Amino acid sequence: MSLTNTPARRVPCEQCPLRANAYFRDFTPGELKFVSGFKRGELVQEPGSMILAEGSHSAQLFTLLSGWAFRYKMLEDGRRQILNFLLPGDLVGLQGSIIGKMEHSVESLSPVVLCVFQRDSLPTLFEQYPSLAFDITWLASREERMLDENLLSVGRRSALERAAYLIAFLYQRAEKVGMAKRPLIPISQQHVADTLGLSIVHTNKTLRKLADRGLIRWHDRACEVLDPEGLTELSGWEGLGESRRPLI
Repeated sequence: MSLTNTPARRVPCEQCPLRANAYFRDFTPGELKFVSGFKRGELVQEPGSMILAEGSHSAQLFTLLSGWAFRYKMLEDGRRQILNFLLPGDLVGLQGSIIGKMEHSVESLSPVVLCVFQRDSLPTLFEQYPSLAFDITWLASREERMLDENLLSVGRRSALERAAYLIAFLYQRAEKVGMAKRPLIPISQQHVADTLGLSIVHTNKTLRKLADRGLIRWHDRACEVLDPEGLTELSGWEGLGESRRPLI
């Protein structure tokens, strides 16, 4: 993937719509100037597009500016495990930038816009902007914490609790970044099955139970959240508990 595929359309970092959200911490003027130069353009992708492929080497990493995406791994026989979902403000491709190649793939769930950064500028960031370096460490630690919770869910929660947790988790994340005014999560039942480690039949029955309780309404390839508090309570999850977070 190269910047030759990057459209001319560009949102300057100084006018980034995410920075208007109080959920994201402010840059200092020096940090903003560096990140503005760090950004090389934008990548626009349609739903179902491969953003990064497992085993690939990319000269870029990205921040999701708008839309939904997900990270996943595949077995040789085609079975898929969705690892996590990506929302605006999330860093994409850091693993490949540090390790050298991607150990998972990233695909868009909806139309997405990604800010494109050159990987070779990372050493300058770590050397000259320790606060931004801490932000990247924070984002990596946050991802680990979310994976811990997902592993707990798959390992110990019942199917009903797992589904309730996943939808509550996605809803709260969307709410934080200003995407929950129309509470539709653009996932199919197959996405839910591949995240929770359930068969599609079991997933369908489980989601129907949540709908019967008035917690969700299922649409074609989308989940409408009707009672986020009820989902959180059913899952036994304490919630995100984040006040502010970094944005690169």
